[in-house]
Formats: sequence, structure tokens, C-alpha cells
Amino acid sequence: MKIREELQGAITDKRIRTLLINLHIAASKQERGDNFKPVRGKTLSLDQIDHSRDNKYMALDPVQGVFCYFLAKAIRARRIIEFGTSFGVSTIYLAMAIRDNGGGVVIGTELIKEKAKRARENLNKAGLSKFVDIRVGNALETLKDIKGPVDFFLNDGFPRYALPVLKMVVPHMRSGSVIVTDNVGLFKADYREYVEYLRNPNNGFQSVLMGLNEGTEFSIKVAEAV
Repeated sequence: MKIREELQGAITDKRIRTLLINLHIAASKQERGDNFKPVRGKTLSLDQIDHSRDNKYMALDPVQGVFCYFLAKAIRARRIIEFGTSFGVSTIYLAMAIRDNGGGVVIGTELIKEKAKRARENLNKAGLSKFVDIRVGNALETLKDIKGPVDFFLNDGFPRYALPVLKMVVPHMRSGSVIVTDNVGLFKADYREYVEYLRNPNNGFQSVLMGLNEGTEFSIKVAEAV
């Protein structure tokens, strides 16, 4: 199976690799393209979003997950922010890097309480719970108190809130920190202003769309905003 092949050489921890394979198989059975359709173009607040996606994984694919894991290890990330934890698949990759880097924290955000519960269960199965702080509720509220420099930001929540959440995190990002944003290629219209912000040199970033999972934006903070 392709998922097994993609993770076999990358994830050496057998327990975590087996868990991730099972989670990715479950996620692959769902229609990824439908995940955001009920909210696109609407003016719902994060607190008003319906519960049609309560059982959706909405996860990174295995290659994206390994990319985030390797990248977080390479930059020796100790503090990672994740907008859109869902069932914790991507959180496992990030928490592995934190563990391998000698400790730190992944601050995850999840609007739906039941999803956060499932994420915590998966992280406990992976033996990574002590490296993760999952905050339940509106990310525009739960991320107000980040404390400390941010090395890595995984922006994988509802597209229309990607930019407001980013602007909350940016003041805490150090020079050389990175952002990985999922779904940019899939929902180009929704991310138009977001991408314009990241590619405007006055905002202190260099950014490019990578060919991961239909288009993943990769950004590096190179300077303070002008």
C-alpha cells in the first residue's frame, strides 16, 4: 500500500508509524475535496460553523506530514503553532519533531470539542501527549496567549480565517521561522488575500507554492514587517 511505503523509511518509531498508517487509511476513505464546501463563501464566524465536519479527518497527507516532521527537525523547532488540529494526525508529526529536538510544545487549536478529545486520544496512543497543548475553541481567542517565540506555524484550519490567525501569530515568529499552509492550491480563491500577504516583501516573508497535495504554501520569515 502506498501509505505504508511513504512512511516506512521516514518514521522509524514502529508504534507511531503503525498508528499513522491506520489514521491515514481512515482519512483516505473520506472525500477531502468536500471538507470546506459548506463554509466557503459564507460569513459564518468560527463559533457559528456547523457540525457537518465533526467526523472529518481533514488531515495532511503522508508526504505533507513527513515534510513537516523533517522540516521541524531540521530547524530544531521547540515551539510550534497549529491552526486546525482535527483528530491530531498532523499534530503527531509535529510532536515527534519536538520530542526528537529535545522538548518543547505544539500548541494546537481545535474548534470542536469532540475532535480535540479524539486528537488527545491519538497523541496518547503515540506517547506524545506531554509535548502538546490542545486549546479548544475559537483560535482567534485561544491563540491570544502564545508566550515565547514561534519556530513553525502549520496553518491548516478554515481558509477564511487563515489570514486573521496568521496575523496573530506573526508577531511571535522569529527570523528563520517557517509556515506551512495546506489547501492553498485546492482553494485558490479563498487563499488569494492570504497568499498576497505572504508574498508581499514588506511583510517580511518569502513564500512559494509547492507541489504537495494539490498545492501547499511554504513560507519563511526573513525580516520584520516594514
